[in-house]
Amino acid sequence: MRAAAAIAGATTMPRAEGSEDGHLRSATTEDAGAIHALIVGHLAEGHLLPREREEIASHAHRFVVAVRDDRVVACAELAPLSRNVSEVRSLVVSRDARSLGVGREIIDELVDRAVTAGFEKLCAFTHTPSFFVQLGFSIVPHVWLPEKIVADCHSCPHFRRCGQYAMVRELRHLHQRFVPLTALHG
Repeated sequence: MRAAAAIAGATTMPRAEGSEDGHLRSATTEDAGAIHALIVGHLAEGHLLPREREEIASHAHRFVVAVRDDRVVACAELAPLSRNVSEVRSLVVSRDARSLGVGREIIDELVDRAVTAGFEKLCAFTHTPSFFVQLGFSIVPHVWLPEKIVADCHSCPHFRRCGQYAMVRELRHLHQRFVPLTALHG
């Protein structure tokens, strides 16, 4: 249960400076329609896989949304693939919120949640690897993520013809960044 609570995270997180009326928060089932509309509205760009509204609603607690002027302008899901690996799914930033750092903020929040939940790796599958590389991810062969292949790829119509890059960010070192005081005092 600890992992589920960590994935759900806090209910609101303040946004960085420069976004006076925006904030990040955990999504609720009431946000499923807005998240679905955001995803559907960006499918034509060819960078997302379609999602069913009902499936989004059932996993709403795993989504982080960016809200601006009472409107969901960005979203992403932290989806566990195994005990050690979680995935960034359905990262979408509306056209009017791009270049404001919202995508970076959402990824930073998902990294924090993945670390808190005890995951060792965070992965993403993307057509734009440069964004993720800037955030500490590395491009890896798809076969390095068998959890993703088993969970999703086998049923994907693009299986074996995937145009996405597999990206991984190791989280183990983040777990070790804090040394307990008892370890310092012997």
